[in-house]
Amino acid sequence: MSNPDLIYETIILGSGPAGLTAAIYAARSRCCPLMIHGLQPGGQLSTTTVVDNFPGFPEGINGPDLMEKMKLQAKRFGTQFVEGDVTKLDLQERPFRLWVGEELYRCLSLVITTGASPKLLGLGNEESLYGKGVSVCATCDGFFYRDREVVVVGGGDTAMEEAVFLTRFAKKVTVVHRRDSLRATPVLADRALGSKAINFKWDSELTEILTDSSGVTGTRIKNLKTGQETEMNCDGIFIAIGHRPNTSLFEGQLEMDKDGYLLTKNGTETNISGVFAAGDVQDQQFRQAVTAAGTGCMAAIQAERFLDDLPYDSEFSCKKGVCKPKEQP
Repeated sequence: MSNPDLIYETIILGSGPAGLTAAIYAARSRCCPLMIHGLQPGGQLSTTTVVDNFPGFPEGINGPDLMEKMKLQAKRFGTQFVEGDVTKLDLQERPFRLWVGEELYRCLSLVITTGASPKLLGLGNEESLYGKGVSVCATCDGFFYRDREVVVVGGGDTAMEEAVFLTRFAKKVTVVHRRDSLRATPVLADRALGSKAINFKWDSELTEILTDSSGVTGTRIKNLKTGQETEMNCDGIFIAIGHRPNTSLFEGQLEMDKDGYLLTKNGTETNISGVFAAGDVQDQQFRQAVTAAGTGCMAAIQAERFLDDLPYDSEFSCKKGVCKPKEQP
């Protein structure tokens, strides 16, 4: 049960690499931040199998194992955890107010690491096949498809970047796109179209992912002009139709770009003093665990400096990261 009389110095929303790194730094500097897990504890890495590109793990590490280690590290330094997702918040005055269902939490600084969710195709088995032949990140998983055949779905910048990157590993890359021309910017489109290693299936969409006990074996593709469906063998499918930042909660309170990503300046500062954003929720370019962790570190340090400069000693009595309003004489 929350105590509405308590005011946390720092609350962190989201428990992926950005949020847990922020928690580690915040806990070590001022002690005992509160982390609210979110709908997907551990973030996107909780659905990833082997993570081979996070520094410090030469043999690789499973995504859920990495997140559990980061959580234990944050907990070791005093981070408190609340299961659930924030359903409402008010950032118009400090202390900020957040609700998890009917439970109210208040804080003097807020670190937002709610991440972004990949847009999916709407096929029934794609989520269950994460790490078993379906991926939303070529940079993360391309290495595992050396000398194999892969399909990239999409026609924008992300899809073309993924397709070109995958030519370093795969022996065959096929791009499936719903239109008869690419939506990608000319430089990325020309690079992909000029690659002899990339084939294109225009005016087409995936209608089914074919599998066996080991994972993806192929896909069924429908030509949208003729209606004809064909099957194609492949070892992996990379869905690259974009991401959707998890920012609907902050609409009307925090500034966003046209795609809904939180706008930050001077590192991780948002347009509201004391509110910071880190990780995929404000980064649509890199979307890597290590870059998310880096911005989580930045957000925690900036929150600490903000709290150091906040003249609240006369208003609140604080101990171990939790404050109470001082009784007035």
